[in-house]
Amino acid sequence: MSPKDLRDLFMLAAIWGSSFLFMLKAAPAFGPFPMTLVRVGVSGLTLLIYISLNGHLNALLKNWRTIFIVGVLNAAVPFSLYAYAALRLESGLLAVLNAMAPLFAALIARCWLGEQLTKARLLGLLIGFLGILLLVYDKLSFEQGAPGWAVLASLTATIFYGFAANFSARYLKGVEPQAVAAGSLLGAAVLLLIPALYTWPAQAIDAASWGYALALSLFCTAVAYVIFYRLMANVGPAKTITVTFLVPPFGVFWGVLLLGETLNLHVFIGTCTVLLGTLLATGFIGGKKPAN
Repeated sequence: MSPKDLRDLFMLAAIWGSSFLFMLKAAPAFGPFPMTLVRVGVSGLTLLIYISLNGHLNALLKNWRTIFIVGVLNAAVPFSLYAYAALRLESGLLAVLNAMAPLFAALIARCWLGEQLTKARLLGLLIGFLGILLLVYDKLSFEQGAPGWAVLASLTATIFYGFAANFSARYLKGVEPQAVAAGSLLGAAVLLLIPALYTWPAQAIDAASWGYALALSLFCTAVAYVIFYRLMANVGPAKTITVTFLVPPFGVFWGVLLLGETLNLHVFIGTCTVLLGTLLATGFIGGKKPAN
């Protein structure tokens, strides 16, 4: 990997790690559906302009129905669930829970697509789920104001990410990824328009919250997707997917540095356990790595 690509990889991890911070700051003022509509709407329109200039608009138009389903699975539902979870959980914990997405993707690939899992990958699934239990066992209270539902929302979001990854692999193989990104975000915006308008806050949203929401949309979604697909083209999917393992440390780092969140031994051990499980379950250690 060239120094430029390595820079892009760490930049992408830092950007996606900061997305949980922006969600945490914007969600209270907007609410889950309105904030998510701003996120997918602005970023979707930005990427639509981008793919139009790059000549990929036809790929979106030819596959819009399938891409719309990806938008539901990969953006509308999980982004809304994370926006809800951001009302109760710390940004660092959200980033670590997000690392469960590859674990669920591997499990769904086994159940749905019949993909074989080695003993090492099965061990990785078990270790990953153990890590999550270590992180959230003391947060699974469902009393009023408790974070239990937020934890379940975050984990459910990663299940949707897992379905989306396998659905895309099965039905959108060979379709220009940038067109899928733009179309899925716009499809999510269409789906969320009515619930977002219905739940739009009665009081005016302050400028700072708008700034956080727009940063989440333009910086953490539109710009991040451009970097992601540039990496895919330059170094291939196997190396690009390593960003999954870098996002949680950055998410925890931003939370500690900018929000004063606590990094204790319990969080550190749980985070390391989740990352170890993810590395095993995706075949990056203890087995054959996926080919580029």
